[in-house]
Amino acid sequence: MIRADDGGSRARPGDDGFAELVRPYEHELRVHCYRMLGSLHDAEDALQETLLSAWQALPGFEGRSSLRTWLYRIATSRCLNAVRAGARRPPTAPLPPFDVPAPSREERVTWCEPHPHPAPSADDPLDVRHGLEYAFLCALHSLPPRQTAALVLCDVLDFTVAECAEMLESSPTAVKGLLQRARAAMPPNDPLAAPKDELRLAERLARAYAADDVDGVLALLTDRSWLAMPPAPHRYDGREAIGRFLRASAAGRGARYAVEPSGWAGGHPVFRCLIDGEDRGLLMVIAASDGATVSGVVRFLG
Repeated sequence: MIRADDGGSRARPGDDGFAELVRPYEHELRVHCYRMLGSLHDAEDALQETLLSAWQALPGFEGRSSLRTWLYRIATSRCLNAVRAGARRPPTAPLPPFDVPAPSREERVTWCEPHPHPAPSADDPLDVRHGLEYAFLCALHSLPPRQTAALVLCDVLDFTVAECAEMLESSPTAVKGLLQRARAAMPPNDPLAAPKDELRLAERLARAYAADDVDGVLALLTDRSWLAMPPAPHRYDGREAIGRFLRASAAGRGARYAVEPSGWAGGHPVFRCLIDGEDRGLLMVIAASDGATVSGVVRFLG
């Protein structure tokens, strides 16, 4: 039987009360599915499967955990099933219309669609970026699925190890092992630039990028900056390598981009790239913590 404070007495399968019961959790469950799957479309599918499963299973819910924990258990299970079914496969990389310079390295593509959200506030720049920052998500999706689930549930959502073990149908000891391996594989948590500094810097880079002003772009980078272009596996590290690619791209394209602000996604400002009015994907600019240089540029192709 559902606890009274969960509103369970008002909802049974077929009742309008079910929608009222789960509505307070829908947004956070959608975000949870996105963190697990890295795709807005797949997250929406997983959320709908979660709500359907919850609706069907509601009469058997005995209230040994809170309704929220129970819903997260169902959502996590649906996401792990989706991963096993191949939902996290990256799309095919488009063929470039020019000879691509040799990249600094090729890496296994971790396809994460950036999550849109309002600009962070000046008072609390992390308020909408916690657990949605793009570099964090890419690192998250390089982990085995159960490590991803354990890290999200415990380190992002603050569930206890015991609660996580119940959700994953595992033991606390096994979950501690998953967490230990996942935490060791994650990159250091670098500080983010202040929102105004990051936006100002991103706009400068976007204008130079759209004008094929390669020198203007490089002036905002350092030798530690990088350029990635998912779903292509190529990555260019440092000014020299990035400059070679941008010059080859400008010469082979034969037309300049028009770049339009497209809000914030993945914790950073993004811009939509257009050629002759045709959408050619997104440009994300990741500012360094000093707010004066760019640490990374992500060009989402297609």
